[in-house]
Amino acid sequence: MGKIKEKLKSVKVKLFLTLTCVIMLIIAFLIIVNNVVFGQFFVFSKTTALKEVYDKVEDYYNNLENVDIQSELEKIAIKNNFDILIKDDQNVSIYTSNKDFLSTLGQMNEMTNRFNTDSAQTIVETPKYTIKKMKDTKTQITYILLSGILDNNYQLYVRIPITAIEESVKISNNFLYLMAGIAILIAAIMVSFVSRKFADPILELNKIAKKMANLDFSHKYRITDADDEINNLGKSINLMSDKLESTIKQLRNTNIELEKDIEEKSKIDEMRKSFISDVSHELKTPIALIQGYSEGLLENVNTDDESRKFYAEVILDETNKMDKLVKQLLELMKLEYGKREFNDKEFNIVEVEKEVIRKSQVMIEEKNVKVQFKDDEEINVVADDFYIEQVITNYITNAIKHVEEVNGEKYIKVENEINYEKNKVKIKVFNTGKNIKEEYMNKIWNRFYKIDESRNRNDGGTGIGLSFVKAIMNNYENNYGVVNKENGVEFYFELDYSVCHFWDASTKKS
Repeated sequence: MGKIKEKLKSVKVKLFLTLTCVIMLIIAFLIIVNNVVFGQFFVFSKTTALKEVYDKVEDYYNNLENVDIQSELEKIAIKNNFDILIKDDQNVSIYTSNKDFLSTLGQMNEMTNRFNTDSAQTIVETPKYTIKKMKDTKTQITYILLSGILDNNYQLYVRIPITAIEESVKISNNFLYLMAGIAILIAAIMVSFVSRKFADPILELNKIAKKMANLDFSHKYRITDADDEINNLGKSINLMSDKLESTIKQLRNTNIELEKDIEEKSKIDEMRKSFISDVSHELKTPIALIQGYSEGLLENVNTDDESRKFYAEVILDETNKMDKLVKQLLELMKLEYGKREFNDKEFNIVEVEKEVIRKSQVMIEEKNVKVQFKDDEEINVVADDFYIEQVITNYITNAIKHVEEVNGEKYIKVENEINYEKNKVKIKVFNTGKNIKEEYMNKIWNRFYKIDESRNRNDGGTGIGLSFVKAIMNNYENNYGVVNKENGVEFYFELDYSVCHFWDASTKKS
């Protein structure tokens, strides 16, 4: 049983079976076409010809002055092998191309008796004519018969025998069966020849390929003088064997370098994923602002032109900032995974805080929360104002989201504390509410970290807001963090305080 299976798997047997199947499928297809398509096509073409004959005869009688009807009918009958019979309105034959046809259809009653009307197949039936396929019981010949009435009430009969076509189909089928047997015999002879010439070298190449798969490159294909594809394939296999052996040696020597490249690619992939997540998260706040101000415009919250203009300016500003933010978030990824220089300059941190609070006014009103903020002072710091605004926005929006009433109080507080000894400004954002558990105090700064309890500071976000703050502060090497207070939570970060109102961007010194 095992030997039989092995033989069935051999190239010779497969080649023979393949050729046999192809030949049988072709023969079967030809037989089907011969039996079904050819017969139907013949009937269809002759039916179309009969319709054309009817139209021509009718046209001839409608144009008696210009046409020799009898001459034209003879041409049609000879050209198409048609039998044509025409009777006038008195049932008298006025033209026939075949006397036998005339005797057959001498009268309608005789036609009914001669033809097996029970087995007649109607092909086309119109108010003017009918085309049927029927068999003459006397001669046993099958015809396609058109019988119709012309406009002048003449009766027109046209027939064509199709028995010869049916016999031709049977003969051709028998011929195809004979050809199938001969083709299979030829296929067996061809397989025997082809297998010796092509299969044996292929089997040898297969053995060499299996050894190469096991990293055994000691066996080579025996090259012959023949200049054919198999011999060329053998040369290619030998060349590939030599190159693979050399390449594997090089790969082993450079394995450490490859591992480093893989590690670097992993970092790039991580940076890409982080960038996508950061974009998704950081666009939520400006989109919320745009949505809020857009709804305010649509609902005419403020009817004066100045307020509507302010709403439109905020929407436009946030739209532009989203575009800028996407681009700079890519730079933020470079900050965590490479080098990044910020566009540092001197600016008033109080104005930035004031602007963030103003843009967050819709959220503040929705939460019905009070804001404690001293906005009449000027405190100049040195940093990238765009990124610092994002830090403050993160802190304030998180404070608004998580503010809760404690002991009858519900507010957020933004406060700046200057340390003149260290030349630092500590920006603090406080909100009343629940404290953060000590076990989460350090974890909340990690990228994508979330806690199920109320102090995740992202209110269902992606968990990168605080890691964004962490990345910026690490770049400046400034302190940042969170402290639990008696009635709430305070987030903070530090910036370099500008003693003089002048900053040299080239030296980054005041």
